[in-house]
This record gives sequence, C-alpha cells and structure tokens, in this order.
Amino acid sequence: QVQLVESGGGLVQSGGSLRLSCTTSGFVFSSYTMGWYRQAPGAERELVAAATGGGSTNYADAVKGRFTISRDIAKNAVFLQMNRLNPGDTAVYYCNAKNSEFPTVYDYWGRGTQVTVSS
Repeated sequence: QVQLVESGGGLVQSGGSLRLSCTTSGFVFSSYTMGWYRQAPGAERELVAAATGGGSTNYADAVKGRFTISRDIAKNAVFLQMNRLNPGDTAVYYCNAKNSEFPTVYDYWGRGTQVTVSS
C-alpha cells in the first residue's frame, strides 16, 4: 500500500523558515520523481519543487533561492527546506511521487500539510 505522509507545516512569521518532511512507503522510492506542490485558497495546485531519482532538481520561479528540496534514499523521505517565507507562500503543501512505465503513469499524493505565513 502506497503511503506519503507530510509533516512540518505550521504558522511562521514572515522571514522565517520551516522544513517539511514527507515519509513514504509502498513503492520503489529511488525510481520516482518526488515533488512538492502547494495550493492556496481559490488557486490551482502548483509545482513548488521536484527532484528526480537521478538527482536533478527544479523549482518554481517564486521559490528559487529560498526553498531547497532534498531526498534521503535510506529513509525513503523527501524534504523541503523553506527559508525567507512570505505571506504569498501560505498554502497547503502536498508531497507527490511520480513515475511512468509505458503505458502506465504512477502518481501518488499525500494529504497535505498547512503552511501559514503571517505578515
């Protein structure tokens, strides 16, 4: 059974930091691209950062230079270090695991963790 469980969200003041964690089980972690997405009220879910099994990373322009995604293969976990947070970062943050083996696409989600940044 696939599980992705996020933790580490909370309330922080503008300029502060948080570290989100996502622990996973039920799939071959090293084969999947792991990503963090976020969804603010009334907005579409958007990609924040992603890291492939090979170590490549990419970030949304809004978080470049402030957020860092990392993976721990031994723990089957992915992290998002968020620095210099601002109210625009307020959202529910979701952990995602993706892999494709033609013709099947595997796409798993966690339940999300709330991040609230006060001004």
